[in-house]
Amino acid sequence: MNTHETEASWPPPRSQWLRYWSAAPAEKAETLAAEIAGHCDVRDITLPQSGLGLLKLPDSALNDLYFLGEVPVSHAHVEVIAPDGTRAEGGARLLDDRRSLARALAVLDATLAARLPHHEQALRLLETGRATLQETEASRNAILTSTRVDFSLLGDGSEDDDE
Repeated sequence: MNTHETEASWPPPRSQWLRYWSAAPAEKAETLAAEIAGHCDVRDITLPQSGLGLLKLPDSALNDLYFLGEVPVSHAHVEVIAPDGTRAEGGARLLDDRRSLARALAVLDATLAARLPHHEQALRLLETGRATLQETEASRNAILTSTRVDFSLLGDGSEDDDE
């Protein structure tokens, strides 16, 4: 089943993978990563970490930085070694505090990037997340359309009495 406009547009650029996988159910990503780890050797290049990051925003007039608050951040960087000796590195940095999810997505990243065993399942999970994001976007657009105001009925203001 091909739901894509063209085959050249799929898979999406690697920069979009985490966005799509993050929209898919986390349990499915973690289960698939565990299945990959059962067939391949997965090593942490850096230990998965989680914490809080400060969200900074520059003022548009004076360009001063303002701290809007803290956001949860998790990070993982792994190396996946296939049974045939093929090595691939993957990483994930998420606005989420689950280290296990960051590690799972890093494993999927490495697996799909190098086309290691089980990359087909990682690609299917990518499609699941993409479909979820498209549904969310469609519902948001429907809400936006229903709240649109037509100001053309108010007139152009030429009949206003300027005293």
